[in-house]
Amino acid sequence: MLAHQATAATIRDLWDAYCEEKDGKPVVTTMGFEAKAMMPELGHLRPDQIDRGHIAAYTAKRRGQGRKDGTIRTELGHLTTVLRWAVQQKIIDHAPKIDRPSLPAPKDRWITKAEARALLGAATAPHIRLAIRLMLATAGRVGAILDLTWNRVDFQRREIDLRVDTTGPRKGRARVPMNSGVEKALKEAQKMALTEFVIEWNGKPCASIKTGFRAAAKSAGLSDVTPHVLRHSAAVWMVSEGVSMEKVAQFLGHSNVSVTFSTYARFAPDHLRDEADILDF
Repeated sequence: MLAHQATAATIRDLWDAYCEEKDGKPVVTTMGFEAKAMMPELGHLRPDQIDRGHIAAYTAKRRGQGRKDGTIRTELGHLTTVLRWAVQQKIIDHAPKIDRPSLPAPKDRWITKAEARALLGAATAPHIRLAIRLMLATAGRVGAILDLTWNRVDFQRREIDLRVDTTGPRKGRARVPMNSGVEKALKEAQKMALTEFVIEWNGKPCASIKTGFRAAAKSAGLSDVTPHVLRHSAAVWMVSEGVSMEKVAQFLGHSNVSVTFSTYARFAPDHLRDEADILDF
């Protein structure tokens, strides 16, 4: 129906249509919360009416409400996804460029294996504990873990496919081996599964683990630890044990090994060792 009303379709129309098509995926729940903030500001506009002023005003308002740039960037990223989807569906002819806040400066925070064990021990809720174990074992982003369904857990090959499908989303997602610890945890969880999603809570797909993760980190005495820190930590552990950058890049789902190298080379045991020896007087 929207295809016949392309010229009249508003941001709210497109947002709702996208969420309807993706119904059942955890991201839709997140986008439902985001819509409460975004739609009053942008929902009434058609895509061709959006300009930089509208986006700048929305960004300024969200900052005024105490939202960090990373959160605002994610919200506007979902808007970009909806607009690009609308172009693919031929609902609109062109997706306007959405200016998002720059990526926050990366925090060089990673945890030790002892801290990881403490975090797992402090996670009393089974779904939080399983999510943490999966993030550590796969170096996957929290979104990829929450999107993971049982049909992409291959016990026979002992592999976990964090990619939703062959076309996307694929950023930072890969098909990775399953270690013995996570294999045991997954088999136990599958016995109790009520949905197709690996991480579920109260018989439904889990849309967010923020509250449970924050509580576990606090109980473990860990400060400034987020789910992304677990991905970063997994990469640091691999590199510090001498795993090649090419293999770490594959684990992280990086399409370009130079990204991996620029971020993690300094953690390699022999990084710049020869160069340092040259400077030994």
